[in-house]
Amino acid sequence: MLLKGFKSFRPSVPATLVLFLLAMLFATLGTWQINRATEKKALESQHQTAPSLSLKTAIDQQSRFAKIAVNGRYDRDQHILLDNRILRGQVGVHVFTPFYTVSGTAILVNRGWLPLAIDRTTMPEIPTPSQQVNLKGTLNTLPVPGRVLGPADRLANDKWPQLVTYLNPEDISAVIDAPLENWVIQLSKTEPHGFEGREWKAVFMSSSRHEGYAFQWYALVAASIIMWLYLGFRKSSGNNK
Repeated sequence: MLLKGFKSFRPSVPATLVLFLLAMLFATLGTWQINRATEKKALESQHQTAPSLSLKTAIDQQSRFAKIAVNGRYDRDQHILLDNRILRGQVGVHVFTPFYTVSGTAILVNRGWLPLAIDRTTMPEIPTPSQQVNLKGTLNTLPVPGRVLGPADRLANDKWPQLVTYLNPEDISAVIDAPLENWVIQLSKTEPHGFEGREWKAVFMSSSRHEGYAFQWYALVAASIIMWLYLGFRKSSGNNK
C-alpha cells in the first residue's frame, strides 16, 4: 500500500520549485525570529538582574540597566522633546532634561511622556524643580531610531523646549554648552518630578512575541509541505483518470 501510494505521487516541477523556495524563505524568517527572541531574552534577564551602582561606576563598567541614585540639579529651562512617542494610542513626546550631578557629570534624564498639541507648535509645560534633588532611575543607552531620514534637527540656543525626531548627543552637547554622557537615566516611576509612561522595559518587543512570530513562519513551512504533497497526489490522480 505504501509503495503504491509512493508510485502515485508525481508533483510537478514548477510547483516543487515554488513551494521549496517559499518553505526556505519561511524557515529563514522563522529562524531569524528565534534568534531575535534569544537576544531579547538576554536583555530581559539583564534588566531583571541589573545591580545598584553609582552613576560613575555604572558608566565606567557600561552596566546597562544598572539602578542608580545620584545628587544634582536639573536644567530648568533647556528640555529636549523626543517626538512620536505613543502612549495608550495617543501621540506625544518623551521629555529629556539635562541633569548636572554634584561631581560635574552632565547626562540626559528621560522624565517620561507628555501629550503634544495637534498643531505641533504649542509645546507642553514642563515643571522642573530648581533645588538639588536625589534622583533615582535606570541607566540605559540613548534611544536609537529605527530609520534616520534626513539630517538631525537643527537646535537653537534661544528656543526651548525643542522638538526633535531623534537624539543627537553631540548637537545637544553643543547647544547646552556641556559635554553629555552617551547614556540616559530613565527616571524611576516613584520619583515625583516625572511624567506618565515610566514603566520602563528592557525591549520594545518582548521575546515571547518574537517566538509567536517564529511559530507562524514555521507553520507556513508546514503548510507549504502539505500543499506540495496535496498537489503531487492530486496531479497523479488526474493523470490516472
